[in-house]
Amino acid sequence: MWTIAQVPEESSRPLNPRQPVFPKPGRHRRPMTAPKTQKDKASKRKRVLLTVLTVVVLLGILVTAAYFIKQLIDSKYFFCKRSVRFIPIDQACDGNDDCAGGEDEITCVTSFTVNTTFPVRLTSAQHVLQVYSPGLGWRSVCGDDWTQQHTQTACKQLGYTYKPRSTSVPVDTLIPSLKTGPFTAVRPGTTTTPVHLATADRSICRSGSVVSLSCSDCGQVGSQDRIVGGTDAFIEDWPWQVSLQQGGQHVCGGSLVSPNWVATAAHCFAGSKKELSRWRVVSGRTYMGTLGGSYVDRIIMNGDYDPARNDYDVALMRLSSPISVGVSRRPVCLPPKAFNLLAGDNMYVTGWGYLEENGKVSPSLQKASVPLIDQAKCSSPAVYGSAITPRMICAGYLEGKVDACQGDSGGPLVYLTSSQWHLVGVVSWGVGCARERRPGVYCNVEEMMNWIHTVIEKNP
Repeated sequence: MWTIAQVPEESSRPLNPRQPVFPKPGRHRRPMTAPKTQKDKASKRKRVLLTVLTVVVLLGILVTAAYFIKQLIDSKYFFCKRSVRFIPIDQACDGNDDCAGGEDEITCVTSFTVNTTFPVRLTSAQHVLQVYSPGLGWRSVCGDDWTQQHTQTACKQLGYTYKPRSTSVPVDTLIPSLKTGPFTAVRPGTTTTPVHLATADRSICRSGSVVSLSCSDCGQVGSQDRIVGGTDAFIEDWPWQVSLQQGGQHVCGGSLVSPNWVATAAHCFAGSKKELSRWRVVSGRTYMGTLGGSYVDRIIMNGDYDPARNDYDVALMRLSSPISVGVSRRPVCLPPKAFNLLAGDNMYVTGWGYLEENGKVSPSLQKASVPLIDQAKCSSPAVYGSAITPRMICAGYLEGKVDACQGDSGGPLVYLTSSQWHLVGVVSWGVGCARERRPGVYCNVEEMMNWIHTVIEKNP
């Protein structure tokens, strides 16, 4: 028979008892938080980015505002650092000491007149080396005993030097005026002596040749007209061209003649433009820019400059630090004596000047081809008459059409020989722009070489 078995009562005591857990002081559980979503992270990044951009924009606005405020102040006032005050810019460089210690008369344009002959030069298209001494005059240097060290010494005297080299030119191939001398030759053991002090006279050259120098890589370009009637140009083809600026405004053109010297026109520094700190030299640009540029620590005008006639219209600017020579910045070659250019020889003038008379400055560099005009024709009554002096040359077309214009002043007129460009003229003056029988007039650089070499030597 079926029976019902007794089942023990269910116990409330756990089968595996554990010790009670009591929280320890100072230890707490972290509250549970929901994990951050991608949307939250993106939002936070966006807020940070906006904050950074806002700060950058504000800083940019402040810097830009400060720059233009400084430009405005510099265009109107000169700051006297010692006495901590401003004076009107017209009072700077006016010959009166308006700042304590004459501070406003120290950093000014100066003038220099040459009363001596620079004793070393190159002559003719063959760049024959000549030396000068009082009483004996100019003598061509024979190739006798000439060394590479003599080459370096002579080129150093002539200014810009880069990988100087010399060649021998047979005397019988010289131009007639040089074939018969007089000659001179270096003495042994004089390699570091200035070359004009290291020579002794000769009736003939034992070697039958004279020394020809090539002192630098000047006037070389990587490849190969608006000015009025001109065409667009690229700075890489005219790397010596610079813009002279005051207060961010283009005033004149200029030409690099060494890494730290610029040749320009004396008339660019007329009026209240004589305080050095206001000038910047902007180089290496096809399109006109106003930011940056090189500072200037010396501006020297030719002491014979005549503003009434624009005679001796040349000046040199020394940069505070030399430019880095490259494809868009390179000095132009200075011309030798007796370059013997002929009427009709093709020249080039470049600049950012007006595209037409009474027009506007060009934003892009311009070039124009202009022929050299015979001196007698340019100084004839039908053209400029007695206004033309031996320190001037004319280039352009008597019928007009192509010419330099306002804003091109001080810029280069250059001529190409073999593979080098030479600075033969500095844009000086003219009546109007591209008018009939009123061609461009340029300072004749060949006539200024004695002054240029002397200034550079005395201001190393």
